[in-house]
Parts: sequence; structure tokens; C-alpha cells
Amino acid sequence: MTVDTMEKLLINELKDIYSAEKQITRALPKMAKQASNTELKTAFETHLKETEGQIKRLDRVFEILGKTSGGKTCKGMQGLIEEGTEVMQETEGEVSDAALIAAAQKVEHYEIASYGSVRTWAQIMGQKEIADLLQQTLEEEGETDHKLTQLSSKINKQAQRHAA
Repeated sequence: MTVDTMEKLLINELKDIYSAEKQITRALPKMAKQASNTELKTAFETHLKETEGQIKRLDRVFEILGKTSGGKTCKGMQGLIEEGTEVMQETEGEVSDAALIAAAQKVEHYEIASYGSVRTWAQIMGQKEIADLLQQTLEEEGETDHKLTQLSSKINKQAQRHAA
């Protein structure tokens, strides 16, 4: 499909985000299992539930647009998850927790950039309901990133003390 209109661009990016969210739902349980810090494990489990809600929101967006959600693989997320998988295989204990946070924040920043773009496109296209749904998810992703930053302060210090 040639992407030559803003509507096609919006739909194309939404399909990419949908694929990314689906990939994240498969990665988060593995990250939670790897986490040794209880708060981090809980954060991953909580974000899994949020991500499932975000997928439902995207389903609603596709319904409003009269389009289907499938047909695209998010290669960016695929790469980020592959990096995260390597991190899980190469690290252990508190150092692994620090690395997991870094991997998770890469994912969050990717999502924040993606949702910010599609929300803005929906706004300029006059798609208020869609923009509002995307804004809700954008805020959740920002909150998750903030929680991870807070956790990293403590976990990174613990990992450094453990290594010393």
C-alpha cells in the first residue's frame, strides 16, 4: 500500500503500534519472571494489564476507522524485544534488574514517540475520539516510564553495591 494520505499514514502507524503492543504482551511475563526485585516484578505485571487495556483501546480506534488491526509486524519493537531477551540471558540478580529497566524504558520511549505522533495526526484530522483514546494510552506510557525511572534509582544503587 502506498502511503500518500494522512489517513493512510495514521492507519499504517496504528497497525505498527498494534503489533508492538501484542509483542509486548508476550515479553512482559518473561521480564516479570526474570526480575528479582519484587517491586519491578509487580511493575511488569501491572504494565501487562495496562497493555491489554491499550490493545482494547486500539481495537476501538480501528472500529471507529472501519479498518482491521492486523497485517503488519512492528520491526522496531521486534528489535527492542530481541535486545531485551539478550539482556535477560547475559545478566543475573540485581544487575539483571537494572538491565531489565533499561530495556523496558527503551520500549516505553518507542511507544511514547509512536503514540504521540498518531495522537497528533488524529487531532489534526479532526478525529477527537481517536485522539482522546490515544492520549489516554500516551499518559499511561509516560507514567510507566516515570515509575521505571523511580525504581531504577534504587535498583541501580543496589546493583552497584552488590558488584562492589
